Amino acid sequence: MADSQRARRGPGRPRQEHLTSAVLDAVVELVAESGMAALTMDAVAARAGVSKPAMYRRWPTKQDLVIAAAESRIGSLTVPDMGDFRAELHVVLTARMEVYRQPGIDRLLAGVIGVSAEQGVLREAFGAYASRVTSETLHVLERGIARGDVRADADLSAATTLVASSLLFRLVVEQRQPDEALVESVVDLVGRAVAAPA
Repeated sequence: MADSQRARRGPGRPRQEHLTSAVLDAVVELVAESGMAALTMDAVAARAGVSKPAMYRRWPTKQDLVIAAAESRIGSLTVPDMGDFRAELHVVLTARMEVYRQPGIDRLLAGVIGVSAEQGVLREAFGAYASRVTSETLHVLERGIARGDVRADADLSAATTLVASSLLFRLVVEQRQPDEALVESVVDLVGRAVAAPA
């Protein structure tokens, strides 16, 4: 390729980041406006202003697209060592609460659940997504065991599920906004269940 052509095209990474952002934004907007029924590859491509082949290279299936959109909004967490697992769980739940209260997130997360139950989907992809989303909660609890304020025999898998599902159930099934009172209650309930004896 000639230098002049490279200069006109510019570096590849910013274009790729722009495509990713445009497509994932389009997914969230379409689901927020009209629900999962509106989410087709054609509709996303049209909304994002990108070609379908470019989308399929990055997200071969609808499930890939939905998972990527959900992760783009929920994001990863890193909670510092605060010396108390309850305080750290409070940070996790508060961060999730703030994200879940954004417009359209309820429909997007309901869509993730719905797509995960469709016939023929790769269950491993959703298991991996769930592991990524809950990884910091698990880390907080493991750090609590190492520090001595979480019981060594605590069922960390069950506790992690409780933390993750509490806000999600309130939002998607109960159709109510998760709030600080729910955060405090979940921290208290999980804390009572896994705390090491004084």
